[in-house]
Amino acid sequence: MDHLNVQANGASFHVARAGAGRPLLLLHGWPEFWLTWEPVMRRLEGRYCLIAPDLRGFGQSDKPSGPYGAAEHATDLLALLDAMGLDRVGVVGHDVGGSIMQPLARKAPERLTGLFFFDFAYPGIGHRGGTPDRLGEIWYQSFHQIKLATELVGATRESCGAYITHFLHHWSFRKEAFTDVLEAFVDNFMQPGNIDGGFDYYRAAQASRLAVMTGEAPTLPPISVPTCVRWAEHDPLFPFAWTDRLGETFTQLDLAQFPGVGHFPHREDPDRAAFEIANFFDRIG
Repeated sequence: MDHLNVQANGASFHVARAGAGRPLLLLHGWPEFWLTWEPVMRRLEGRYCLIAPDLRGFGQSDKPSGPYGAAEHATDLLALLDAMGLDRVGVVGHDVGGSIMQPLARKAPERLTGLFFFDFAYPGIGHRGGTPDRLGEIWYQSFHQIKLATELVGATRESCGAYITHFLHHWSFRKEAFTDVLEAFVDNFMQPGNIDGGFDYYRAAQASRLAVMTGEAPTLPPISVPTCVRWAEHDPLFPFAWTDRLGETFTQLDLAQFPGVGHFPHREDPDRAAFEIANFFDRIG
């Protein structure tokens, strides 16, 4: 595993890289950073060049000066590809990473060979994301809007660990998925700026999130890049039933359920995750 610091779009990005061959860009979610992809990278490094950046605000990458949303992250990634000399890549994303892939695909489809998603937010979820029965799951997105959240979560290592571990365990079906890296995840979020850096994504996304829930979001053009979605069977945050409108956003869609996992298929079953990723990108060439 190589670790690089790449200058792009006025910032320094930490990038983990492994393997050789066709490039795949791996985009993490929250509360994650590049390390969440390591099991998949180890399984695919004999077939692809795996590139896993820490998004701006996360890990060892630079932090934004305020709210930083999906469109801004997409601009970062295009600049990162330019800085690394990559003309076209396949992209694999999850959670926040999946949200970023959508403006990326609309802005520069010619740079992308294909899109592979694990569970993520998209416009077709609509009002379902904010119904009363969902409030117990999405409370954290509102909590992240206030600066006090950063102070409370980051008050001590114990408070940070309790907060991050709650989501990694609660959203997982296979609770052991993060056991071997829990301390590394807490170390990561205890680095200066990393709690706030992650929260800044939710602050930037708040207005559009509410617009989707209330039906006031603008209609976006569909994405024609070949797309594969493998949606977890047991995700408490994003139920599989919410995949029913994916075809409105992605015109070339391969959708299937990913059995036996929760919100983090790439960590909970990396063997199958690696197989599904390779199968898709090999199939589309």
